Amino acid sequence: YSSKGTMMDNRFATALVIACVLSLISTIYMAASIGTDFWYEYHTLSPAENVSEAGRSILDEFVSEEADEKTYTDALFRCNGTVGLWRRCITVPKNFHWYNSPETGMTTNCISFSLSDQFMEKYIEPGNHNSGTDLNRTYLWRLQFLLPFVSLGLMCFGALIGLCACACRSLYPAIATGVLHFLAGLCTLGLVGCYVAGIELLHKKLPLPEDVRGEFGWSFCLACVSAPLQFMAAALFIWAARTNRKEFTLLKAYRVA
Repeated sequence: YSSKGTMMDNRFATALVIACVLSLISTIYMAASIGTDFWYEYHTLSPAENVSEAGRSILDEFVSEEADEKTYTDALFRCNGTVGLWRRCITVPKNFHWYNSPETGMTTNCISFSLSDQFMEKYIEPGNHNSGTDLNRTYLWRLQFLLPFVSLGLMCFGALIGLCACACRSLYPAIATGVLHFLAGLCTLGLVGCYVAGIELLHKKLPLPEDVRGEFGWSFCLACVSAPLQFMAAALFIWAARTNRKEFTLLKAYRVA
């Protein structure tokens, strides 16, 4: 039985190693997507000319703490803006003087969403506080802020359980690790869905100008890749734990008989 037991141990060990690698990669991807500003990108045909027409007022309004959703979204349209979960950025000339060429010396200016911004109500007409609350966009925005942290928390808790399983030299707790990774995958998938729905609803309220093209960025793609990695890791953890438990029970029953 020793050779058979060794073969089973190697098989389960391989599955667990692959699951751990997938879990680590998905965690890195998730953390990178949360911390970067390229969830959605706007590409303007002539951003420098657009900025030159309005002067410094666009930048001043964009970085102002009182900037509403319409104000900073218009700036994103006109200035090759990018949006993340925590920050929004625009690209503008380093100077606004008429005697300097606007095509030279571009710089990126970013402003962070405060915690109150993350939970602020969205309005039916962006920028119009008297138009009433848009509940769909409000809760989608809040969920896209909360879900990635729930996902990371579940994976970290799953990793802690996995370490405890290693210390106890038992595969059975890996089932809990697999379940937590599956829930984390659902949260990541929910995050992606909420973000896409929120962007679509925003663009129905504030349509893109004809000379502006919008697309999802690489930070968004990292989150999209992270979800299936979490599901695959969950499947491997659960399979290894359940199969090992079942074969151990059968082997024990055989030996008793």
